[in-house]
Amino acid sequence: MPIILSLASAILYGLADFAGGHASRRNSVFAVMVISQAIGIAVALVAAPLVGPNSPGLADMAWGAAAGVSGCLGVVTLYRGLARHTAAIVSPLSALVGAILPVAFGAALGERPTALSLVGAALCLPAIILLAYEKGESADRAKLRASFLYGTIAGLGFSGFFIAASRTAPASGLWPLLSARAASLAIVATIALAGRKGLAIAKADRPVAVFAGAADMLANILFLVATRGELLMLVTLIVSLYPAPTVLLARIFHGQRISLPRALGIALALAGVALIGIK
Repeated sequence: MPIILSLASAILYGLADFAGGHASRRNSVFAVMVISQAIGIAVALVAAPLVGPNSPGLADMAWGAAAGVSGCLGVVTLYRGLARHTAAIVSPLSALVGAILPVAFGAALGERPTALSLVGAALCLPAIILLAYEKGESADRAKLRASFLYGTIAGLGFSGFFIAASRTAPASGLWPLLSARAASLAIVATIALAGRKGLAIAKADRPVAVFAGAADMLANILFLVATRGELLMLVTLIVSLYPAPTVLLARIFHGQRISLPRALGIALALAGVALIGIK
């Protein structure tokens, strides 16, 4: 079950990031974030009482807030990177960095996957890069450097979220996620108001921002539940395959051809997840 939850989380993260990046192209990233984060709080408020047990301690809420701060950095950087720079670099690099650090953290804690899971994990790492591969990256060195910077910072933010969220106790239920979203919303709103950045968003993009917030929170919920039944390093690797949904949906709904590198990435991802799921 944790492996299935991790896969579902990856799908939702992919959809949320695609929607958020799309909305940020024509609107302020902070305006998109305020709407999406507020929707995330609403989803958490509905879901938290339904998932027990519910006995969060101060430490759990603190870890949640830390996850929110780090995740906020990751999402803002990713949205801006996708909107203004080379998505083919920003997206896979953020996924790779976001996966590697939690894997290293899990290993430091003494997590020891089975031999098959290790093979699966080894297949997932290159799959993350191949899934977001695109031809025609910009030859502008300044833009390339900016894309690498945005991707790396976003990945660091995501890895911080994954690690901090995983430190919450199972008895805390989903309440740490509410703490996380409240912290991130407070940060985004403060920056937006202090910088006098407009929070208006085009009417056509409002449903997209709402969807991004709901999908992102649902992905967080599934990730958190999955980490409480499986090793952090394995869950994070699967979740970091979130570029895959965009590739497949583009093929299904827009008829876009799946390139050979992306096809190989999908094959490696499926094989890796299958091996990780074998007990």
